[in-house]
Amino acid sequence: ASNNGKLLAYAIQDGGSDWRTIKVLDVKTGKPLADEIQWAKFTNISWVGNQGFLYSRFAAPKEGEAFQQLNYNQTVYFHRIGTAQSADEVVFATPDRKELGHSAQVTQDGRWVVLTSSSGTDEKYEINLIELESKKGKKSALPPESIAQGLVYGLEHDWQLIEGIGDTLYFVTNNDAPKLKVIKVDISSKTHRYYEKACGGMSPEEEAITNCVPSPAVFTDVIPERAETLARAQIVGDRLVLSYLKDAASMAMMTDLNGKPVQQIALNSIGTASGFSGKPGDPETFYAFSSFNQPGAVYRFDSRTGKSTPFALPKLSFKPEDIALSQVFYPSKDGTQIPMFIVHRKDLDLSKGAPTILYGYGGFNVSSLPSYSATRMAWIQSGGVFAVANLRGGGEYGKPWHDAGRLLNKQNVFDDFIAAGEYLVAKGITTKGKLAVEGRSNGGLLVGAVVNQRPDLFAAGHAAVGVMDMLRFDRFTAGRYWVDDYGYPSKEADFKNLLSYSPYHNIKTGVHYPAVIVSTADTDDRVVPGHSFKYTAALQAADTGDKPKIIRIETRAGHGSGKPTDKVIEEYSEIYAFLAKWTGMEFETN
Repeated sequence: ASNNGKLLAYAIQDGGSDWRTIKVLDVKTGKPLADEIQWAKFTNISWVGNQGFLYSRFAAPKEGEAFQQLNYNQTVYFHRIGTAQSADEVVFATPDRKELGHSAQVTQDGRWVVLTSSSGTDEKYEINLIELESKKGKKSALPPESIAQGLVYGLEHDWQLIEGIGDTLYFVTNNDAPKLKVIKVDISSKTHRYYEKACGGMSPEEEAITNCVPSPAVFTDVIPERAETLARAQIVGDRLVLSYLKDAASMAMMTDLNGKPVQQIALNSIGTASGFSGKPGDPETFYAFSSFNQPGAVYRFDSRTGKSTPFALPKLSFKPEDIALSQVFYPSKDGTQIPMFIVHRKDLDLSKGAPTILYGYGGFNVSSLPSYSATRMAWIQSGGVFAVANLRGGGEYGKPWHDAGRLLNKQNVFDDFIAAGEYLVAKGITTKGKLAVEGRSNGGLLVGAVVNQRPDLFAAGHAAVGVMDMLRFDRFTAGRYWVDDYGYPSKEADFKNLLSYSPYHNIKTGVHYPAVIVSTADTDDRVVPGHSFKYTAALQAADTGDKPKIIRIETRAGHGSGKPTDKVIEEYSEIYAFLAKWTGMEFETN
């Protein structure tokens, strides 16, 4: 929403693609304006006053290549309301570093544009700033007068803007803090160039002439690193609201702006708290809480008293207390203790093992947290067990956990997942004939790899929109970003490692495989469907036994987001019916 609340900028996703079309709505009339932005992708929408907004886009792709072309030269533009997109002005671009992507955020007081740049999926950023308004209230025009000035260089650490208050910017960073911390930096008029030593107060042009090399900015710790992993921080009112992960479940606390603890925020149970959005001066915020047995409920949170009250509670067709939720820790191949959530009906008979879906991801610093899914609940209410393993490669325990499951350590992820299956069988929760594995995207790669490595352990597998050809993943759309987690196929050491587990290249002929269903979509421009096509064709061409190896291809859909409810119902009715058949799930019939 614009600062005065009269206009709403929103993005439309068509056919599941990552491309976005940005439009603007008149809030009073409910009618869209003529303004329309094409070819936006991986973008924020950040208003500059009420006159217009900043957004990020790529050049229009070549004819016929919208869903395959590599994403280079992302640029930040300013769109002025009431003008055509062709009049939009470039705010920030790095044509000499085409691999960088950029996003723009305007601080709530309108003082600064904070530009965050990265080259891939790894949380390593550079930060540049544009001053929109001086301390004396003088406003700066955007392009062509705006000049971005550097704050953080080198693509070495994670930097997430929390908020700006005047000359103070707050960030979450993993600089010298693998599990992250909160820091602040003072951008005062005395250090106009945003450095400890401001090159004598020189202008950018003077610095270029004199070859002045500015010193790094000075950052001050506000919230030191803790044993738990810091997931998010927000400023609400005059408080910092901090969300932490403790063994993959949420906990939250509140401090003052100097980091002095105020109180713990009580959450209902094992689950995930999200939201807490707000700005300095706000008396309240809202957050959502969900878990495997709890659809998202919204709570109002008073930042002065720390009291939470229900705001919007969903109507349930089941009783959460009838669903058992537990967390266990099991040893992986190298002895590392891995957490896993296990969910099922409390009245489920486990004496002979139950049909079980084991879900995993294990990559890109993404944490697999307790959350509600109607499709999963359908499986659980039908008499199945659902388990989620918090594999290395994720973000559950900060940077060390992520690093332990990427690049040359990627095999750890597969070992963790296989060990999870072995644990479920050993504990009698399921049997080899009743165990299915499931994963999406990087998790689809996970399913393909473990089915190749341990086909005897699983009865069925669902690999959704997976990265299956590890020697060519970097040649299409956003694939080039993933080298941070997977490595470079062009480098010998990485090539050999990728080849060792690539699902497409390691299918064994003459071995009995579990039943496999692969799912993808025709306009997936994140993980192009060619990965799934090739993998399925190779499975079908090899001698892998009598169980089916099939593919389900959705039309006018992409990597998963933006899919309407009717398509989700149809998709998972078919996929989970397939897994139910091959894990021996029995249904009552009238």
